[in-house]
Amino acid sequence: MNAHLHFHLPRLWSEVNPLQQYRNAVFYTLKPFIPRVLQLRLRRAVAAWKRKRFPELWPVDERAASPPAGWPGWPDGKRFALVLTHDVDTGMGQERCLELARLEKDLGFHSSFNFVPFRYHVSEELRAKLVAMGNEVGVHGLYHDGKYFYSKTRFRKRARLIDKFLKDWQAVGFRAPSMLHNLEWIGSLKIEYDASTFDTDPFEPQADGMGTIFPFLVPRTNGRPPYVELPYTLPQDFTLFVLLRYRDISVWKEKLEWIASHGGMALVITHPDYMQFNGGRPANEEYPASYYREFLEHVSTAYNGDYWHALPREVARYLRVASPARVAKPRRKIRACMLTYSFYEKDGRVRRYAEALAQRGDEVDVVSLRSPGQERQSRIHGVCVYRIQTRVRNEQSKLDYLARIAKFFVKSSVFVTWRHIRRHYDLIHVHSVPDFEVFAAALPKWGGARVILDIHDIVPEFYTSKFGGGRKDLLFKALLALERISTGFADHVIISNDLWRKKLTLRSIRPNKCTTFLNYPDESLFYPRPRRRNDDRIIILYPGTLNRHQGLDVAIRAMAILKKKAPRAELHIYGSGEMKPALSRLVEDLRLNGHVIINNAVPIDEIPSIMAEADLGVVPKRDDSFGGEAFSTKILEFMSLGVPVVCSGTKIDRHYFSEDVIRFFQPGDENDLAEVLSQTIKDHRLRQRMAERACTFAKAFSWESRKQQYFDLVDGLVG
Repeated sequence: MNAHLHFHLPRLWSEVNPLQQYRNAVFYTLKPFIPRVLQLRLRRAVAAWKRKRFPELWPVDERAASPPAGWPGWPDGKRFALVLTHDVDTGMGQERCLELARLEKDLGFHSSFNFVPFRYHVSEELRAKLVAMGNEVGVHGLYHDGKYFYSKTRFRKRARLIDKFLKDWQAVGFRAPSMLHNLEWIGSLKIEYDASTFDTDPFEPQADGMGTIFPFLVPRTNGRPPYVELPYTLPQDFTLFVLLRYRDISVWKEKLEWIASHGGMALVITHPDYMQFNGGRPANEEYPASYYREFLEHVSTAYNGDYWHALPREVARYLRVASPARVAKPRRKIRACMLTYSFYEKDGRVRRYAEALAQRGDEVDVVSLRSPGQERQSRIHGVCVYRIQTRVRNEQSKLDYLARIAKFFVKSSVFVTWRHIRRHYDLIHVHSVPDFEVFAAALPKWGGARVILDIHDIVPEFYTSKFGGGRKDLLFKALLALERISTGFADHVIISNDLWRKKLTLRSIRPNKCTTFLNYPDESLFYPRPRRRNDDRIIILYPGTLNRHQGLDVAIRAMAILKKKAPRAELHIYGSGEMKPALSRLVEDLRLNGHVIINNAVPIDEIPSIMAEADLGVVPKRDDSFGGEAFSTKILEFMSLGVPVVCSGTKIDRHYFSEDVIRFFQPGDENDLAEVLSQTIKDHRLRQRMAERACTFAKAFSWESRKQQYFDLVDGLVG
């Protein structure tokens, strides 16, 4: 194998969260003095609270499903791997090990048993019997306490003794008690694998999941070959049956099906200490061993022949052979926040950045606007969205518009500063309009966060297009000065098209400090799909904002001309904006009811299926100082869906597109638009050729082809 395995780690292994370390130190210091009954009640209360708080992180974190780049797959083409492990925390648990091993053997399974040598006397005879039955033995720390990672000195002292037991027991695997971990320090042990982590588990004292259901290689700093990290991926039995008090194995079944569907590793930890084998009534900290038997029977029947059943050491040895000997340094997971004066659900550009980072394992917050009645906080595809201000699009004046933006600026400044103090963001990605929103990240920037200013629309031209005025106006000059200050404050600037990049580098910013990213469609939403409609209508569609520069009045006037040439043609408009009332009146004045239908805006997840039903897409922008240079994502979205497009021949669109892929009309000319629409409607073969060429073009101009460049930019900024 020549490919490299990528990693899904939450932070640099040497990095320790001081607050978390302090909390754990206090807990493990006080734990011996707290009665066990009270401990259990407190832990159950906390677990119930966390269960409600993290519904999208447990038991499944969707971000953990992606296999590492270069993943070799499982031996013999198996669908997924099954790894059974047991932590023997007490002497009573040790007494139950043979009964547990016999249960597994009767069903055709084997597993690893991890013992704690200084908490109870580990029976040499028991270890020998377990190994003779085809099982594996590992070291589960020395003491079952949480003091392994208080300091490097303490860990080194314990590591010497752990290595001694590894050698005496002929063991190659380690698991730290309570799943505490520092992967850099653990690498000093003489092990082939570690199993002290998990994909996702908010109930653990160190709850930083690895964000992957696959094993991965961990390079060492001492020059020895890398070891393999095996995160557990099925919830622990103690968590399920003792803390959360489930009375069936439904969670195990559901999580196993999800892991199997993504080809991951189903690694489970159970404890014989908490299993009740004699069929009696389980004690307060016990559950029936029949639950575990039912799980094994379910695996062997529902997935017969689909899985590779392996011991932990077998997985580790397979991965070290199947993976490259030279392992790239893993990327640490970053914490990012995006600020946007927009509605997140409807802003495809912001969603694309945020969800791309979340999908690769980063932690992403978004601070945005809220529609009336909408939740203040939610989690969407792994992204935490905080809606801090309600907005209704009814601004009547410049001052009204500016006042609402200024209010959002103040609120977002306070919010992101407070969150940065608590979480320490690595990156603040600010989306303009307005440019000055970048200063909401001032305190986090001074605290070490890097700042990207993403210019969706160039503000001076946008403002004059929206409210009138010219380049000589004092307001235009003030906005231009603010543009220069804002871009100077940011660590890097992203600009949404090449024409604007050229303009900004001439007036506001150095060329080496900015990058162009078009507003690419989301390939998971915009892709060719079969037509469901079978009527004889010709539907012309426009989805998007209803502002003056979009030229929808031109399209409506064109429909008044077109209805005579193509009576079956209908213009469907989906969107919202300040021009909506005026457009509705224009439809009535021209008696186009039934020929022009204006619909409300719909979420970005729903619009692709609506667009795919259209015969033609129309983008009738004005060719003014703003609209003529504003790149329209709608064109690429239509192309990706295989829908031919008629577009205003603006400077920006003729820069990126040719007549081979779209049809142009003279900007602002409703007669020319009506003629081009009529010709395109009549020529069915022309529409087919346009759609085919457009699909090819859209694949070359896709987010997938540029996503890695964004990742490289982000990783380069945050180091």
